[in-house]
Amino acid sequence: MHGKGLRALSLVTVAALAVTFALVFFYAPNDADQGFIQKIFYLHVPVAIITLIAYVVAGGFAIKHLRTNDRQWDLRAYTTIHIGLIFNIVGLATGAIWAKASWGHWWVWDEPTLVSFLIVFLLFATYQPLRFSIEDPERQARYASVFAIMGAAFVPLNFIAVRAATGYVHPRVLASTGGGLPASMGLVFVVAIVAVGLLFTTIVAYEIASKNASWQLRALRRRLLGDDAVAPLGRSAAPTMGSTLESAR
Repeated sequence: MHGKGLRALSLVTVAALAVTFALVFFYAPNDADQGFIQKIFYLHVPVAIITLIAYVVAGGFAIKHLRTNDRQWDLRAYTTIHIGLIFNIVGLATGAIWAKASWGHWWVWDEPTLVSFLIVFLLFATYQPLRFSIEDPERQARYASVFAIMGAAFVPLNFIAVRAATGYVHPRVLASTGGGLPASMGLVFVVAIVAVGLLFTTIVAYEIASKNASWQLRALRRRLLGDDAVAPLGRSAAPTMGSTLESAR
C-alpha cells in the first residue's frame, strides 16, 4: 500500500536521468573558457536549486502539520529535510570541485553565493539534533515544525540578499541580463533540473514508504506479541511517529 506508484515514478526518474546524461555528454557543447569541466554545472546547479526548493516545501509541510496535527505531514517535512541535507552536501562537494577547476581554489570565502549555500546547510543540519533532543513525540513534532518553518522562511530571504550583492565571482545562471545560457545549454539545464527534481521526489517517496511500513509493522507486532514484548527499554510501545523516526535515524 505504501509503495503504490513508486515503480512508475522510479521508471520515469531513471528515464529522465538517462536522457539528461545523454544530453550533457553528447549534445551540450563544451564551454569556450572552461572546457569539459563546465559540464559539472548540469549537476551542481540543479542539485542546489532542488535543495533550496525542498527546504521551502518542507516548511509548507510543517505548516500543514501545525494546522492539522496530522503526523504524516511531520513525516513528510522530516524526510524532505533529511534528503535535502544529502543533496546539499552533493551541491557543496560539486561546487568545490568546479571552483578548484575554474578558480584554482576549493573554496572562496568572499563569494556570497557559496557562503550562503553553506549557511543554509549549517542551519538545517541542526534540525535533527534539535528534534531528537526532545523525548516527547508531540512536543518533538511541534518544535521541529516551527524550526522547519523558520528555516524555510530564511531560504528566500537569503536568496534575495545574495542576488542583491554586487561583489561576486560566481556566475549568475538565472540573470535577466548577461550571463544567460545559449539555447542548447539552456535546454539541457532545464532537463537536468527536471531529472534531479524527479530523483529527489523518488528518494523521498521511498523513504516515507519505508518509514510508514516500519510503523505499521511495529503496530502489528504489538498486537500479536503484546506491549511488553516489543516496547523499547524504558518507553511505551505505542507506535508514535516520533519513536518511528527515532528508530529509523
